[in-house]
Amino acid sequence: MKTIIITGANGNLGTITVKKFVESGYRVIAIAHSGSEPGFAQGYENFEWHNLDLTDENASGEFVGKIISLYGAVDGALFLAGGFASGNLQSCSGSDLKKMYALNFETAYEMSRLLFSHMLEKGYGRLVFIGSKSVFEPALSKNAVAYTLSKSLLLGLAGIMNAGAKGKNVTASVVAPGTIDTLPNRQSMPDADWSKWVKPEDIADTLEFICSDKGLSQREPVFKLYNNA
Repeated sequence: MKTIIITGANGNLGTITVKKFVESGYRVIAIAHSGSEPGFAQGYENFEWHNLDLTDENASGEFVGKIISLYGAVDGALFLAGGFASGNLQSCSGSDLKKMYALNFETAYEMSRLLFSHMLEKGYGRLVFIGSKSVFEPALSKNAVAYTLSKSLLLGLAGIMNAGAKGKNVTASVVAPGTIDTLPNRQSMPDADWSKWVKPEDIADTLEFICSDKGLSQREPVFKLYNNA
């Protein structure tokens, strides 16, 4: 049984991803900053829930050490914690940038750094970061400057990790969705064509593919899941 850490586990994408991995037979270590665990997962022996501030380096370090000591190896980690804020360059203050940096990059950096070293020692591992279409299409970033800049750091981090893991079966992937079909997005964009958005279930399927034996040949992958948006 592969052990997978999933952060942002009670978010719109997180709950669907947790469900996918639990039902697919992975041992899921679910992490959220606050809130209660999803009811559907409580009956599974291969599921556990933790509340953790991922921007706290000491807490993240202690947590990683505890999980490795308990299970011997972490096979994969999905960094789904994050958030969105709009704002163009004229309105984007340093404070706005720091908030997005903390929410989208700091929540992934320390834990992924520690797990990367662990996976190199074990000779296997999958680290997956959630990017954004706006990183690859700058025209889309003009009204989400802080968000896009923070997401671009994840792409850079994945590249650094893949360079360091060259020749080993350890990869850092970036999954970059377009607009995700969630209730909050539907409420904020009621006149949009929702059928063109990417379904969170499709993202979860891709995440599971990356962590499964079907994805063993993947190296330095970037998955652009835009659908038709």
